[in-house]
Amino acid sequence: MESPREQWSGKLGFILAASGSAVGLGNLWKFPYITWNNEGGAFVLVYLLCIVAIGAPVMMSEILVGRRSRRSPVEAFKTLGHPRWSFVGWLGVIAGVVILAFYAVIAGWSLRSFVQCVGWSVDGYEAPPEAAFGAFLADGGTQVGLGALFLGATALVVARGVSGGIERATRILMPVLFAIMIYLVVNVMFLDGFVEALVFLFRPNFSGLSGHAVLEALGHAFFTLSLGMGGMLTYGSYLRRQDSIPRIAMTVAALDTLIALVACVIMFGIIFSVPSLRATMESARSTGEGVSTVGMLFVTLPNLFYTKMPGGAVVGPLFYVLVAFAALSSTISLLEVVVASVSERLSMARGRATVVASAVVFGLSCGCALSLGANEWASSVRLFGGLERLNTLVTGGKTGFLSIFDHVAANWLLPLGGLALTIYAGWVMPAADTQDELDGVGDDGEVRRGYVVWRICARFVAPAAIGWIVVQVLLGGDFS
Repeated sequence: MESPREQWSGKLGFILAASGSAVGLGNLWKFPYITWNNEGGAFVLVYLLCIVAIGAPVMMSEILVGRRSRRSPVEAFKTLGHPRWSFVGWLGVIAGVVILAFYAVIAGWSLRSFVQCVGWSVDGYEAPPEAAFGAFLADGGTQVGLGALFLGATALVVARGVSGGIERATRILMPVLFAIMIYLVVNVMFLDGFVEALVFLFRPNFSGLSGHAVLEALGHAFFTLSLGMGGMLTYGSYLRRQDSIPRIAMTVAALDTLIALVACVIMFGIIFSVPSLRATMESARSTGEGVSTVGMLFVTLPNLFYTKMPGGAVVGPLFYVLVAFAALSSTISLLEVVVASVSERLSMARGRATVVASAVVFGLSCGCALSLGANEWASSVRLFGGLERLNTLVTGGKTGFLSIFDHVAANWLLPLGGLALTIYAGWVMPAADTQDELDGVGDDGEVRRGYVVWRICARFVAPAAIGWIVVQVLLGGDFS
């Protein structure tokens, strides 16, 4: 007899877990980066519209498929009577494996930065040599070790199950994450550039808004909510029947957006308060060359915390606790997609499925860890060898496991998975099923206006928008 499926203890448990899945390194470094490059306010406004019109409806689609089927991504479509659509679930599982393989490596850098900052806070700051971070990346043993440590912490949480592991962890991680962000904002409020940062972020300047900026806003609105990788579908399969999917999805989208905006306030407050950094950032934006987001997060910011920012000895370590917690809440959802699928597909106990899934991810993660300069082959490998056209189309011509995995996931696996799932929810699932899951019919028997809006977005708006992303990728665009 099949054991009862685990469930979240309540809607708060789901909201914290789903918000943890959505909130990640993209909120803390990518969103501030693209917001800066697209000149603030007008870009933020377009981004908010994209969240409401595309991000939230697609999230509702994922969650309702999960709750309706009560299964992991691959098995969900079979349970709902459409086995041919199981490829959507496989796209999600593959995306989870690929993203977790390189994400664990990058997340491991936050642990190194935290230890580094603690040392500086105790013993005094000493500027590292200019090539120190490059040498760190090229240290294969350290890269593999940090990635393994982060993956191990993720596996320990997932192995304990939904309520005893994931929900319990996110009930700690997310409140602490919120508290650290509030503390950082309070510190930034006393910097000279705080007011200017708010003006830049929230005052629209449509003269600087380009078509490319709209596309970036659309792309990030889709990617930031962890859509297209099966995470929300899997989490939705544990959701109680009495919990409202539309309300929960809008809450998660709002929390994710709020954290991204707060991260901008923190970053821009620092940028506008340090003239040399501001000049560098403005020059990079005007020339279109951009700046290294990795360099900003792991090289420039630690230096600024200890040389320019009051209270930096406290802020520095706390900031990297924030980064680590944001990353861990995301890696938990990524691994859960794979573990749930392995467990159901192979009728395997959760603990054993976690070991199997983690072992596969770790093997690929080692390739990513060694592709940063430690191993020549891993750093220069091309997915299709000497087939230049195919490499350019699929991987953007990138080399090395980490860069290739990042590109393929962001530009192919996630958009195609999200597009297919939205089409499935909008066009293939019976309207009676989606109405039932989304509480689309009122007590008077009339279809609710909110459901009609969702159905229009799921059938037309979201597929067109995600399709535009796919077309741009085919034309050479890059969302990684």
